[in-house]
Amino acid sequence: MPGSSARVLKVERLQGVQHVICVASGKGGVGKSTTAVNLALALHRRGKRVGLLDADIYGPSQPLMLGVKPGVRPRVIDNKFMEPIKAHGIESNSMGYLVSPETPMVWRAPMIVGAFNQILKDTRWSDLDYLIVDMPPGTGDIQLSLSQAVPISGAVIVTTPQDVALLDARKGIEMFRKVKVPLLGVVENMGVHICSNCGHAEAIFGTGGGQQLSEDYGIDVIGSLPLDLSIREHTDSGNPIVVAQPDSPVAQAYLELADQVMERIEQLARNAAAAPVIQMSDD
Repeated sequence: MPGSSARVLKVERLQGVQHVICVASGKGGVGKSTTAVNLALALHRRGKRVGLLDADIYGPSQPLMLGVKPGVRPRVIDNKFMEPIKAHGIESNSMGYLVSPETPMVWRAPMIVGAFNQILKDTRWSDLDYLIVDMPPGTGDIQLSLSQAVPISGAVIVTTPQDVALLDARKGIEMFRKVKVPLLGVVENMGVHICSNCGHAEAIFGTGGGQQLSEDYGIDVIGSLPLDLSIREHTDSGNPIVVAQPDSPVAQAYLELADQVMERIEQLARNAAAAPVIQMSDD
């Protein structure tokens, strides 16, 4: 519009990256980062080339989860680009590689967005089938910036069954719908706790939350993970359960989640290819 000061944002595909997938949650503490790293590793086990971008600038956790030693830094290429760190067969980048673990990110929103865009655009990813983006919790600046910066193939919403988590998950769903990002499905995490001693199963956080979201929004539940001690232990040790116990029931659940994600991405691609194309002629 004449006289408008609005800046036109250009969405550009990341070089070499086929699909960008967001793993998001409306609130912290629901296991989003654990889901993101195990999903990335499960896709790798399925033979895919995978990268993992830690978009949580305030609280990066992927270096710890991937078992990367403190002090490891991305190699700088041409005084600008960063070479991603490789661990367990996947590539990754994170603010956690660039600052010490004790350094607080006391930054205002414009600085956070600038740092995120730099990590996103200036990482020299290899040719990837999937780049998994571990989003910060909530519906703020990073979410908006990512949706305006690169084409996003889809988003996975992670929640736990209790009402407060579901309330925030709904906000996340509405946010992705508003910015036209396809929703691949809901992952209900910590649905059931299974006692490691007696095997008793108990729904500590309630039941049916993920299914209720599915019914309310027409989105499938594509994964259901238990509250399992081994998930936490292996993640904290830098050896996520998909790698540490690849044949365990929990690892199989993550592999099934990866299958669901790939199936939905492929379906979206088929739908896009089948869409009619309108050609304009000067005649």
